[in-house]
Amino acid sequence: MPRVDEFGLIRLLTGGRPRPHLAEQADPEGGVAVGIGDDAAVLNGRNGFQWVVTCDTMVRDIHFKPETMTYEAIGYKAMASNISDLAAMGAIPRFAVVALSVPASMETEALRELYDGLYACASRYGVAVVGGDTTSCPRDMTVSVTAIGEVETGRALLRSGARPGDAVFVTGPLGLSAAGLHLLLAAGRSAYEAVGLPEERQQLVRAHQFPQPQVEAGRLLVRSGLGRSLNDVSDGLASEAWELAEASGCVIELDEALLPEEPALAGYAREAGLDQLELMLYGGEDYRLTGTVRREDAEAAQALFQAEGLSFHLVGRVLAEGALTDWKPDSADAAEAAEGARTQTRRPDTIDGKDAARQPSVDPSVLLKRRDGSVIPLQKRGYNHFKEDQSADA
Repeated sequence: MPRVDEFGLIRLLTGGRPRPHLAEQADPEGGVAVGIGDDAAVLNGRNGFQWVVTCDTMVRDIHFKPETMTYEAIGYKAMASNISDLAAMGAIPRFAVVALSVPASMETEALRELYDGLYACASRYGVAVVGGDTTSCPRDMTVSVTAIGEVETGRALLRSGARPGDAVFVTGPLGLSAAGLHLLLAAGRSAYEAVGLPEERQQLVRAHQFPQPQVEAGRLLVRSGLGRSLNDVSDGLASEAWELAEASGCVIELDEALLPEEPALAGYAREAGLDQLELMLYGGEDYRLTGTVRREDAEAAQALFQAEGLSFHLVGRVLAEGALTDWKPDSADAAEAAEGARTQTRRPDTIDGKDAARQPSVDPSVLLKRRDGSVIPLQKRGYNHFKEDQSADA
């Protein structure tokens, strides 16, 4: 990277970007009073709203590889993962700060690309980048984004809101991001060359590199009052269903026949010899929303989402915890999986403080009803930053 001091780098990366506090001076309520350029940002909150704050970090070779992600995509995804967390609370994304650590060998143009992606995603979802920090580091680049949103007081949607009898939903097809990652790794193709792929393959690559947080869906669930619980699908549907079940003290049964399928995924899975169901349940980084509504509200929710042009798929139901104490696995494989579900000690699956250490579960907390009518337990899997022998998953 050409020699430039910290402040010169900040000017290089943020110069010419939108300055929201200048545009919003006419509307001081709920806007940016002081943005980039001072020691800290000054933000105006709105009466009747609560702040919602989240933070995610992306580290090279843990969250992304140069072979599968352009620098623009890295920046976009770093912002998108935070916005998705806000969407999962039903919040309106408002502000963000960005912390960047880069090695001296990194080219300035690559950094500019990364910030192009950050700002593109922020602009798309109405987020004002109001500050951050830049530092050097000895080896691998790290991007950390803290995002701030707002939600009507007392209206945030939590993981703990699911109740027995609820219907379980997802807001779009799953598994595309994982298939896109597999495609890029298997083909040995530089992310910069992905534009030469057929459209169905490009769809998978876009899902991996430029995910679309479901902010409108989260807001619709809040405004309508239909949402009971909510989570975003970052580690796979099975993992997120576990989090809902554990937080709510219930059992979730997913129905394989109801999971939304995407032709691009089905075609690539057949061609590459992959298990489509495995990708849908455990692939992760889809950034769809999953949650619950009352069973009697399910049809109304479907109609509401359809009227707004948004995807909404009912994929299961919520049972009471312990309701299946007499349930018996119907195969040797299912018995082994059930034993794993009962005895595994689940540690925090993130390093951002959102998940607490959990005790082993006595009963299966997440089940899958197969197409043949049999029911099997689903183990909670997903990337664990404190588990050894895991390669980068993005």
